[in-house]
Amino acid sequence: MSQPQQVSTRLPELLRHEFDFFEEITLRYSDNDANGHVNNAHYYSFFDTAVDAFLKKYDYRKFIAGPLQTFVVGSDCRYFREVSSPGNIQVGVKIGRIGNSTVTYFLGVFNEDDADKPAAQGTFTHCCVTRATKRPAPVPDELRALVMLTILK
Repeated sequence: MSQPQQVSTRLPELLRHEFDFFEEITLRYSDNDANGHVNNAHYYSFFDTAVDAFLKKYDYRKFIAGPLQTFVVGSDCRYFREVSSPGNIQVGVKIGRIGNSTVTYFLGVFNEDDADKPAAQGTFTHCCVTRATKRPAPVPDELRALVMLTILK
């Protein structure tokens, strides 16, 4: 009997020029942990902030309002290099995948002084739900069309 092959589901390391949108975040002293670098838990807050800024910038929030809302149903982060306060980071946002009721964003955290390689990288998945039932709902057609243009770009 042959052994099943392992298939990597890891997102390849994305470079700065592969992102279409950046949100700058000022690091705070309290973001650092006892090891002198930003604690891993803070990266998820950075992702949330950057995705929200992306949605506002492109006016996508209007499609997921009223009877609809989004929940974060998945996220992950891989760390490549340290980030520490004081300083600023830029969080790149790119739409990676769209499903029936989900949109997955690819994110990269870039130090001010690093040219093109991310210090960390992750994904952030929103699920569209009906506000009344909290059950999955299809991504609105208008948003799907705009997202598909972004993905195909």
